[in-house]
Amino acid sequence: MGCLIVIVAFAAPRVTMIFIALLTDWFARAFETALWPVLGWFLLPYTTLAYMAAMLNKGQISGGWLVLLIAAVLVDIGVIGGSGAKH
Repeated sequence: MGCLIVIVAFAAPRVTMIFIALLTDWFARAFETALWPVLGWFLLPYTTLAYMAAMLNKGQISGGWLVLLIAAVLVDIGVIGGSGAKH
C-alpha cells in the first residue's frame, strides 16, 4: 500500500501535465520557452503546475498564488524526500 501512494504521488502531476500539453495551449501562454515545463516535468511537477496556474490567472506571483507556489515547492520536496524515508 505504501508503494502505491508513492507511485501516485510521482505520477499524478506528470500525467496532468501531459494532458495539459496535449489538450490546451496553457504551457505556451504561461512559459516563454519549452525548457521550463520540460525541466518541471522531471524535477518539480507540482511547482510547475502551480506556477502555470498563477501566470494564467493574474500574470504575476502574489497573494494567494504565492502561497500556492510555496505549498507546491514543499509538496515537491516532500515527495522527493519521502522516497528515502526509513521505517
